[in-house]
Amino acid sequence: MKRFAWAVVGPGGIARKFAETVGGLADSRLHRVYGRDAARTDAFVAACPDANGMPPRAARSLVEILEDPLIEGIYVATPHAQHGEFVRRCLEAGKPVLCEKPLVPSLAQGMSLVELASRRNVFLMEALWTRFLPIYETIATWLRNDAIGPVRAIRSTFCFRAPFDPAGRHYNPALAGGAVLDLGVYCIAMTHWVIQQATGSCPEPSSIHSIGTLADTGVDQRVSATLAFPGGLSSRFVCGLDGSARNSMTILGERGCIKLPSGFWGATEARLHRRGEPALHEQAPFRINGFEYEIEEAQRCIRAGLVESPRMTHTDSLAALRWMDEIRRQVGVRYPFE
Repeated sequence: MKRFAWAVVGPGGIARKFAETVGGLADSRLHRVYGRDAARTDAFVAACPDANGMPPRAARSLVEILEDPLIEGIYVATPHAQHGEFVRRCLEAGKPVLCEKPLVPSLAQGMSLVELASRRNVFLMEALWTRFLPIYETIATWLRNDAIGPVRAIRSTFCFRAPFDPAGRHYNPALAGGAVLDLGVYCIAMTHWVIQQATGSCPEPSSIHSIGTLADTGVDQRVSATLAFPGGLSSRFVCGLDGSARNSMTILGERGCIKLPSGFWGATEARLHRRGEPALHEQAPFRINGFEYEIEEAQRCIRAGLVESPRMTHTDSLAALRWMDEIRRQVGVRYPFE
């Protein structure tokens, strides 16, 4: 089978990691790259040669990518506020899309794109790489096999210090900056996933309570949120751009707990603790850098003619957007384009 041809829209840091992964996979290649800044695009292309030393081609317009018959999938890695514009144009052109998290900044935008993907029968997936990592396959097995009993609570943190730059993507409201969309999305998405694995489905929260600190630009600088679900299960997380944390996740059950001790969104290890038993420590290193698993899933789904991934469904993405909309509403964040 010929190598899967990808295009990148938005040649930034996260796209560089994507390109590194594609270059390391035997069955994929980076074919074209588009960015609004031509010099930045050219520099990106020059830094991404394939195994034969040949770089991808720089595109000077999005139309060049949309009209290229060789391109099988487009990876959108622009700032959050621009996701919707580019995803929509790709879907309208019949080009499958893998879009960086969050899919878009709001539920209304997400619902519109999901409807378009379904109507046009074009694949769309949010690139939430965490959900495809090998260590989470182990955790899923533990949860499905009732290793810790019924899940009672989920606790997570994702915080780091981002120097304040009102024009940068972290703090600029016009770019949909803020801690929840950039960091809290992982806590929320993995809450949804844990409950799915443990119970077979994830209901809507019965309540969401959030408090936050706003940056001078009006975006959320730090947020603490508690999501309560029917039956007494709760998820509590803290995300922030103004401090540090262990950035761990703990899943608490009736008879034990599962711990991801640090960097849970990119974890390669997990620990199972049960009362009266030695802790079980499992490791699952990446083959490349961790992005390979979501890329391979997207390629598999696209070539199978699917509209969504059964492992990262449109419903999953819309649930996260719905919860994040409510959290932003409670802490007082509203973007100028809404």
